[in-house]
Amino acid sequence: MSEPIRNKKADFPVAPTPQNTPATNAPISSHAQQPGVASITEENLDPAAAAASLFAKNPALISMIQGRLGSLVGRSSGYIESLPLPVRRRVAGLKGIQKEHAKLEAEFQEEVLQLEKKYFQKFTPLYERRSTIVNGASEPTEAEIEAGKDEEEDQEEKEEETKPETDAAEETKTTGVPEFWLSAMKNQISLAEMITDRDEEALEHLTDIRMEYLDRPGFRLIFEFSENEFFTNKTISKTYFYQDESGYGGDFIYDHAEGDKIDWKDDKDLTVRVESKKQRNRSTKQTRVVKVTVPTESFFNFFSPPKPPVEDDETVASDIEERLELDYQLGEDIKEKLIPRAIDWFTGEALQFEELGEELDEGDFDGEEDDEDDDDDDDDMDDRRSDDGEEESDEDDDGTSKPKKEAAECKTS
Repeated sequence: MSEPIRNKKADFPVAPTPQNTPATNAPISSHAQQPGVASITEENLDPAAAAASLFAKNPALISMIQGRLGSLVGRSSGYIESLPLPVRRRVAGLKGIQKEHAKLEAEFQEEVLQLEKKYFQKFTPLYERRSTIVNGASEPTEAEIEAGKDEEEDQEEKEEETKPETDAAEETKTTGVPEFWLSAMKNQISLAEMITDRDEEALEHLTDIRMEYLDRPGFRLIFEFSENEFFTNKTISKTYFYQDESGYGGDFIYDHAEGDKIDWKDDKDLTVRVESKKQRNRSTKQTRVVKVTVPTESFFNFFSPPKPPVEDDETVASDIEERLELDYQLGEDIKEKLIPRAIDWFTGEALQFEELGEELDEGDFDGEEDDEDDDDDDDDMDDRRSDDGEEESDEDDDGTSKPKKEAAECKTS
């Protein structure tokens, strides 16, 4: 990479570029400075890189652009108004037909909701039966056991029958399925990312997760806990509300969520941590150590959902919409995935279906990418070979291995 030219005037006229020539004389911000030649390198000449750098340094610019674009949404380009009157009348008629279609879509979504509620009533006894077995209140019937077995379990059971009988008292020590819901949640990727080591001890007391529909559009998630040392709540619920009016296509529109207040026992609040800080008295110059509580990551923050921003509030954090979307998606995952198929998440079998769905979404492009990667690897190996045909060693003169650079992980949200 060549060094930037410093303090040297061009011998020929240079046309201004979009990167260093503003569209107007007004600065982007009060801290904006005109770039000098000495600050420009070849790496910064890429328009995309320059734009990315500009946006990264000016988050206010991104907000301004988004606001401008938002104000343009729905505005007419003038094309429809320029059409002849007979054509405009036909367009109006088509829009009238579309409105009738929208009414039917809203009716369809409403009937789907009623159908979900109907079958939820049929699912409920199964959920209740599951809870009694998980918490040791009853044992599964022989019919239930046979229906849930697979070939491998049958073989294992036959092998155990040939082993010496164990002490009956030893078998009765464990009742139900210990840590059933904690294990199921830790296998559900979106939930596992929220659970900290400190949370696990409290979530071991989770005995059931239920849901119920509201009289208005929305649903409630109910987490039941046994007696524990962290809080006094027997149940902690979170309610998701939809707007009364349907959206485009008749879909329900998420409005907001509300969570129960957790009654933490003394010094057991998992959503905060205690830090010690020194304070100095200005008069006496003496210092003292004080303890302050600061928010920290915890699954139980799930019950304190973010609040939608006020339209006129420009001071709201830029990621509030993303946080709202994530919070709603977590609720949907619990409602649509975790509760109906809790046993599959406990055993991990549900992960196979999740991975299969991701592969189907990605399409058949993986094979091509792998071939390209293999070609690149071959080229790298050729480059590393010395002139005499031997591979270069990754060891220093003293025989110790050099540290190899690890490939950067590609994380998806």
